Amino acid sequence: MKRLLLCFLLSACAGVGWTPPDNFQYVPIKTDSYEIATWQKINDPKNNTVHIYLEGDGNAFDAYGQPNDDPTPRGTFVRDMVTCDNFENVVYVARPCQFIMDKKCSQTDWTSGRFSQKIISAESQAINKIAKNKHVILIGYSGGGMVSGLIIKQNQKLKVDRWITIAGVLNHKMWTDYFGDEPLKESLDMETLPNVVQVHFVGGRDRVVPYELAKTWANEKDIKLVPDATHDDFKGIEIFD
Repeated sequence: MKRLLLCFLLSACAGVGWTPPDNFQYVPIKTDSYEIATWQKINDPKNNTVHIYLEGDGNAFDAYGQPNDDPTPRGTFVRDMVTCDNFENVVYVARPCQFIMDKKCSQTDWTSGRFSQKIISAESQAINKIAKNKHVILIGYSGGGMVSGLIIKQNQKLKVDRWITIAGVLNHKMWTDYFGDEPLKESLDMETLPNVVQVHFVGGRDRVVPYELAKTWANEKDIKLVPDATHDDFKGIEIFD
């Protein structure tokens, strides 16, 4: 498998713009509940594998902890990873209501219900339309780790060769309890992780998903600690070996 070096990744706070390379095409995908934004590079349709990246929670809250009106991510962390992936088939998938404020969107969709069945069903439909019968390497960032895990759990026929998370939240109840935050009452949780090959990258300086919390929901053999990484800065790691 080709290596992906997370080249020149900037902090997720470092810029609001992202110009997709010429070989990426913007493809909005309609689902039963939302229209979901994706950018796709399919250079080799005959290749039986596709790398699919799921965005995090984005700009869901302001600096005071209040919900924003638009959860579209300001930073380009995940899109930069996609840009640096030189595999033939690579797709970036936004979360519902990011980039496209669908008429069915409400603040619940990026707050207490960010992992609801409606959200997971929509993302599952998008992933299945992209994957078709291909094998999938599924990469989820932050809250996208939770979304990707639930997608795998609910789609047994999806051919997931490897599940990768970066700074991933994999149990939101443990996460909110740890910080004393309001529980995500309208969201699903994972009692157990999917039974697939997996690796979870955790930053040693991540204050959003600290290592001591991450190792309570994932097997330590599947965790790769990156000592100097923060929640949105994993410069120089290689996620494919």
